[in-house]
Amino acid sequence: MAPGVTPFRPAASRRLRGPPSSPRARAPAFPVIGPGAPRRPRTDGPGRTALSPGSDSVRPGAPLPLTSAAATRGSKMAVAMDWLLPQAIGLLSLVYGISSFYVPGVAPINFHQNDPVEIKAVKLTSSRTQLPYEYYSLPFCQPKTITYKAENLGEVLRGDRIVNTPFQVLMNSEKKCEVLCYQPRKPVVLTVEQSKLVAERINEDYYVHLIADNLPVATRLELYSDRDDDSKKKEKEVQFEHGYRLGFTDASTKIYLHNHLSFILYYHREDVEEDQEPNYRVVRFEVIPQSIRLEELKVDEKNSCTLPNAASSAPQEIDPTKENQLLFTYSVHWEESDIKWASRWDTYLTMSDVQIHWFSIINSVVVVFFLSGILSMIIIRTLRKDIANYNKEDDIEDTMEESGWKLVHGDVFRPPQYPMILSSLLGSGIQLFCMILIVIFVAMLGMLSPSSRGALMTTACFLFMFMGVFGGFSAGRLYRTLKGHRWKKGAFCTAMLYPGVVFGICFVLNCFIWGKHSSGAVPFPTMVALLCMWFGISLPLVYLGYYFGFRKQPYDNPVRTNQIPRQIPEQRWYMNRFVGILMAGILPFGAMFIELFFIFSAIWENQFYYLFGFLFLVFIILVVSCSQISIVMVYFQLCAEDYRWWWRNFLVSGGSAFYVLIYAIFYFVNKLDIVEFIPSLLYFGYTALMVLSFWLLTGTIGFYAAYMFVRKIYAAVKID
Repeated sequence: MAPGVTPFRPAASRRLRGPPSSPRARAPAFPVIGPGAPRRPRTDGPGRTALSPGSDSVRPGAPLPLTSAAATRGSKMAVAMDWLLPQAIGLLSLVYGISSFYVPGVAPINFHQNDPVEIKAVKLTSSRTQLPYEYYSLPFCQPKTITYKAENLGEVLRGDRIVNTPFQVLMNSEKKCEVLCYQPRKPVVLTVEQSKLVAERINEDYYVHLIADNLPVATRLELYSDRDDDSKKKEKEVQFEHGYRLGFTDASTKIYLHNHLSFILYYHREDVEEDQEPNYRVVRFEVIPQSIRLEELKVDEKNSCTLPNAASSAPQEIDPTKENQLLFTYSVHWEESDIKWASRWDTYLTMSDVQIHWFSIINSVVVVFFLSGILSMIIIRTLRKDIANYNKEDDIEDTMEESGWKLVHGDVFRPPQYPMILSSLLGSGIQLFCMILIVIFVAMLGMLSPSSRGALMTTACFLFMFMGVFGGFSAGRLYRTLKGHRWKKGAFCTAMLYPGVVFGICFVLNCFIWGKHSSGAVPFPTMVALLCMWFGISLPLVYLGYYFGFRKQPYDNPVRTNQIPRQIPEQRWYMNRFVGILMAGILPFGAMFIELFFIFSAIWENQFYYLFGFLFLVFIILVVSCSQISIVMVYFQLCAEDYRWWWRNFLVSGGSAFYVLIYAIFYFVNKLDIVEFIPSLLYFGYTALMVLSFWLLTGTIGFYAAYMFVRKIYAAVKID
């Protein structure tokens, strides 16, 4: 089994598989280490051992007679192949290994004995409402001075509001039980409004997210499963949940609040010289939430408390119809661990569903080979025969009487309707393609690790702005090829059409989030900053690229366009545009839908997604499959003597976006427990943006592949 591969577990659960209770430090296989990276070198797996140049395992056949120049070229090619082969295999093994690669995004912090370890709150989240709230939106105990951390753009868009808390935690210092915000003989009193709010959040299944030394808190879950039906032995499985539950309800619908937190922090002792004070690093942060009734807690004058016996203690009930009195308490326990600091994210990132990703890759490769077989049959057999027949000079009249794609040579490059909108959409598609490719590649190398909160979204936003120069260039050149003249209006359309739709939908959704007072609402200064990035960075770069693209020589079409359009014969039912979308979209979607499941789980169920090595492979396979299916569809259309392929190919190539929409509806109905209007509106609003972006991406990939194919085949035939 490959490193990091564990049995498949449905990802609809919020749980993560963690290492056993006494983890062992494991040696990395690469110079840069991190969770999920291979732990020890292997030579028996596929792609794990690079071939050395000049290896005796490959014996070339007898050389053919060559001229001196050909021999020189052949020897150079052989040397190049001897060098490229091990490099390629090494690159594949690297991609294989970094499917869960992780490079820490921050430098480690060393603590000494009794140094303060600050506990900060991030937010409250729920997969049922999709509305995050800041920590102090509920009546938790507050410190004397509330300090919010300066956040990057990605953290703000995610709804993170990192703030300090009154928990006093010292490195390697135990605390059995301590009371927060306690005044002698005066417990915390929740008003009726506060009690209603807390009860509502508990019913909505909210989780509290804390961090210590930038490490998220996790709740340990120990699950027991029967190893054999006839055996009484049970195997313990340790899993972790992000954060901890705010509270729980029982069968009688009574509501209970987790008012006591037992923090369990693990530290790794660093090797130092004998005369130096030992250094400690935090490597895991766990919590055991408990609900303890006020009467069960015994508090002294020093804010210390005594916990009751867990078996006989009663939980702290929250009655939403009256005031409630309670105490917030916590305890701290430290344990030494062998886990090194660079591997401390294993608890959160070592998921049990890695094996299914390999099934996804294999499934995708099978789809690509299937499409390649169809293409080979078309290009090698049918297309080559067509070109040979069309190029027979002695049989031109018979050839012209036949039906086929050559008959529309005078109309195939006729500019379509609305060329400005088409070129603008394709320019935005190029902008998206460049942004996604760079983000996935950089994330695959581990430079956008989960410890750098918001780095992925911040990078994506800035890259989309800066990729406007490439989108403008491609749109401008295509617009000139389509006989367009108003380049300034075309550049404005490219810079405003797709981003304007995205901004409009996000603004409307943001108004609803504002109405719910959620931290997920983008603040007004952040919205102004995004508008400044749009009009100050993206718009000028699109104009710059469009100007140079419009001035550049247009694409050279191999045949001239007739002045009078050719009449299009009646098309069969399977050439209908919607049928084409259904046919063209199923195979690219089948190549990536398994990975889509995990992306949806990460977005809507607050999980970490980090397997960017797999995602990069799936993205490459998606590009290849979209290109292939687009070529097949445009060939069939031209054979039916329908030369209106520009818009149709763009729409049909993005047909997999239709299946993404269907899958999103299926995921909403079967995997999520969303019943309220605003969470449902948020889900389908953001899903609409995802589907639109995916359609632009795949449609652009398919369009340019088909355009190259059409130019290639018409350049290969003789036209009188």
